[in-house]
Amino acid sequence: MRGKGKEPERLRKSGKRTASSARWLQRQLADPYVQKAKAQGWRSRAAFKLIEIDEKFALLKGARRVVDLGITPGGWSQVVRKQSPKAAVVGIDILPTDPIEGVTIFEMDFLADEAPAALIGALGGQPDLVLSDMAANTTGHKQTDHLRTMGLVELAAHFAIQELVPGGAFVAKVLAGGTDTELLALLKQHFSSVKHAKPPASRKDSSEWYVIAQGFKG
Repeated sequence: MRGKGKEPERLRKSGKRTASSARWLQRQLADPYVQKAKAQGWRSRAAFKLIEIDEKFALLKGARRVVDLGITPGGWSQVVRKQSPKAAVVGIDILPTDPIEGVTIFEMDFLADEAPAALIGALGGQPDLVLSDMAANTTGHKQTDHLRTMGLVELAAHFAIQELVPGGAFVAKVLAGGTDTELLALLKQHFSSVKHAKPPASRKDSSEWYVIAQGFKG
């Protein structure tokens, strides 16, 4: 009986929705991770992606200073706070983010010249973990979207390489095909371990993967 009749009714009430937005809403309503996130108090289903990545790569235990790039709506920082409550956490996003206890949030563009210094200043020292769930706004053109998002990943990687303490880690969302060859070579040059993962919480039809770089060489 779960949801029968209710979901179609909710969709029918908005005649202005496009077909694509209606499909998105239908998928959200049927997604067990969305329901689970609401029940457990996470701001988004993305929280489970980091939880699952952490279960495999043990990133959060002992983390002292963490940067969350593309923090909105805040699910990843919620996970960090729960798993490492003593860690200093700083996040940034061009979109507004509701406050999270124990997290300093900058509503600004990571591409701004002053952004890196602002993040490190608020953190009170060099990070041992840099997380990036950033993705460019989609245009509908796959190649363009891929290039724009991977451009953000590259900037995040350079920030991590510039700021991480030795032994630190970097996690970033990439798109289908994994990390581009040049960026992969850069990460392998600076980290002792570079792997790709697609956590179960990532939808099977999604092109997203995550690159996990651990053991920053300094």
